[in-house]
Amino acid sequence: METDMDSVRVESSLWIGNKRYRAFLSGWYFSWTEIDKGNREKKTISVPVSEVIGVKEGRVEIQPQKKVEDTDLDFTLFHVNRNSRGNAQGLTWSLGRTQFCCPSRAVRDQWITQHRTALKTHSPSRPHRLLVFINPFGGKKRGKQIFHSLVSPLFELAGISSHVVVTERANQARDYILKKDLTGFDGVICVGGDGMFSELLHGVIGRTQQEAGVSENDLTAMLQPCDLHIGVIPAGSTDCVCFTTVGINDPVTSALHIIIGDSQPLDVCSVHDQSTVVRYSVSLVGYGFYGDVLEESERHRWMGPLRYDYAGCMVYMCNRSYSGLVQYLPSDSQISSPRDNTRCLSGCRVCSESKERLFPHFDSSTSLYSSNVSQYSTELEGEWVTVEGTFKCISLTCVSSSCPRSPKGLSPSAHLADGTADLILVRDTNPLSFLTYLHRHTNKQDQFDLPFVEVHRVKAVRFSLPPGEEEDFEEEEEKIQSSAERVLEDPGKLCSNNIAGHSQQHLTGQKEKATSTSRLKRPGFVCGPCCTKPRSVSVWNCDGEILPQTEISCRIHGQLVRLFARGIEDSTRA
Repeated sequence: METDMDSVRVESSLWIGNKRYRAFLSGWYFSWTEIDKGNREKKTISVPVSEVIGVKEGRVEIQPQKKVEDTDLDFTLFHVNRNSRGNAQGLTWSLGRTQFCCPSRAVRDQWITQHRTALKTHSPSRPHRLLVFINPFGGKKRGKQIFHSLVSPLFELAGISSHVVVTERANQARDYILKKDLTGFDGVICVGGDGMFSELLHGVIGRTQQEAGVSENDLTAMLQPCDLHIGVIPAGSTDCVCFTTVGINDPVTSALHIIIGDSQPLDVCSVHDQSTVVRYSVSLVGYGFYGDVLEESERHRWMGPLRYDYAGCMVYMCNRSYSGLVQYLPSDSQISSPRDNTRCLSGCRVCSESKERLFPHFDSSTSLYSSNVSQYSTELEGEWVTVEGTFKCISLTCVSSSCPRSPKGLSPSAHLADGTADLILVRDTNPLSFLTYLHRHTNKQDQFDLPFVEVHRVKAVRFSLPPGEEEDFEEEEEKIQSSAERVLEDPGKLCSNNIAGHSQQHLTGQKEKATSTSRLKRPGFVCGPCCTKPRSVSVWNCDGEILPQTEISCRIHGQLVRLFARGIEDSTRA
């Protein structure tokens, strides 16, 4: 049976400069082959119709600035170009431009018409209207410049309209998505870092569950998959989510993935405190070292991105470890393992085969993201495993969490959309051994091949303090709270109360504020032998946000959201 796509067929001679080509549009590709003076075929170039950005009459340039020369015989084709760059895991995409000259205007018009027909037929899921949030303060504060100089011209070329919101406060994007009318938008885009992405993530998930009547607070409930796609234009400090799902943190590459309507499902971890959902996470839920680093870095925000290096050194020299009781529900080791040395690349078999397992009652004749799924899940059934001990750090990640500084990430073999996360337990060890573990994140050595490190692929995790530690924790909190209250009454006693790392400016707020945030105002870190008395508990780092809760439960929701991405492309095939 002949399809609409098969009927799109046109062939003729075209010229690029002084060279003649035989051009052919049929099926899924547009190809042109150079013909020499002896009428012999030479090199052929093929572009998938799905990667054509647009076709324009005349001679058109977009970069470095827009330039249009209207001619009767010419048309300009814009498409995706690929190349590898530096330490990127994936391929860099750039805007390719090829200018063709036709033998007549009628032939030119035929080519343009057929190209546009092919685009509509082959790429019906391309976005037409986007809601864009720009964080003007993230990273190097170049969000607005990146969007208007690099991204907006590409959207205009592809015929995409965008409504732009420049955020002025934290959680503004989340609140906008939760409360405003989003009718007509095909996706939401963040121009910023991982913090801005987290806002969009919480907004999209929250709105979807509200409209579906699903309780987010119920740990056993199966959340409704989100239909509204999320796009990420990297403009932050680390851009972990973008690097993990695309393989590079390049704004143009991400913009082109958005334009052609790429769709990548992504697992999400929900973090609960008893009967309340606290946050959603994609890249890291970390306790111990990573929690302490974030907490210390918050005291030095004036340092910019350098605060993370500084905080890391300070926390490492304190050489702290924490007692904990970890319970986890393991996934099926026959499907995949965090030690199988595989990589989740574009078209990953493990992720593509997970849909049927994650949604067993799904009707394939309808869209998963536009129909209600079963209200309750069987994913939490199974035998839980308990691990008790003293840990340097505990990490849970749904993805590899790779970034430019750590190209392999926390868990190199983690998958984007298989409904699992990797639980990494680093037990107490000497400082040199722990430094070896940290250093292996930056090279090609296996960071799990150490006697004090274990990793498990899991579907759910619970963390609690061991018996006896809870009383010590409550006593410590009372001391911290009492010290904070005394300083509020008499700021001059700040030094004598030994609350290191806090300035008087941080402690002169209202007394009620000190009470509500007492768990976040712990004693600061001091180098080496001058460290304050070891604390009994750490804090949780949830995608760059400190959680006030210590005892939490986590559950992985497979393929809950979709990004404008396709996973990391294999650079060896470039």
